[in-house]
Amino acid sequence: MKGTYRIADIIIEIDSLYPDVHRYCADYRCEGEAQIAVKISQSDIEYERERSRLTAEKEGRPLVQSCDGYLEELAVYRKIAEKMTEFDTFLFHGSCVAVDGAAYLFTACSGTGKSTHAALWRKLLGERAVMVNDDKPLIRVNDKGVTVFGTPYNGKHRLGENISAPLKAIAVLEREKENVIKPVTAGEIYPKIVQQTYRPADGAALARTLALTDRMLSQVALYRLGCNMDIEAAQIAFTAMSK
Repeated sequence: MKGTYRIADIIIEIDSLYPDVHRYCADYRCEGEAQIAVKISQSDIEYERERSRLTAEKEGRPLVQSCDGYLEELAVYRKIAEKMTEFDTFLFHGSCVAVDGAAYLFTACSGTGKSTHAALWRKLLGERAVMVNDDKPLIRVNDKGVTVFGTPYNGKHRLGENISAPLKAIAVLEREKENVIKPVTAGEIYPKIVQQTYRPADGAALARTLALTDRMLSQVALYRLGCNMDIEAAQIAFTAMSK
């Protein structure tokens, strides 16, 4: 079954085995000639099943058995991410909030509290803060600057909008008892940024991704944020990052 969707301003045709992905991407449905075509086979689904098994084994947790429809959703986004590098765009693992039209991106290892911190910003700023994507936004870096796009792949709570915003600042989160934020250089946080960047299997696509990452880090403000889960963390972070 086929459907056409506009994600990060790129028209994508998805040819799937199951309907799940089309329901998942429904808010992005569009008409027009596809710039990217994604076709899924059963082998793509089995690849995602094996990756899930290996990840659970590496993290020492029980494997959650997933249905083929869900695994196909993962396979579709992986193929999209591989192709997006041709459009100066890459996939990043983080939580992104737009405030007064500017995007702020939070990243860290899973379980650190990215989503919780983003929720504090929305609590602090009310309607001024809009969730762009709570898990896997797409980021475009070109002559117009750095832009973050909402995508259907926005986390287990489905927090995000089909919008885009210019990226103003990135904060790498660390759990601390006291709230403190300080500017950092790209070199200081580069390993953590690359760790949260989707790295394509294709060598050329990987090279483009790393080049785009370097350009992004040279164009936006960078911070390390030590924070607890108190509303003060959002106030301190917003005050520094919005300057």
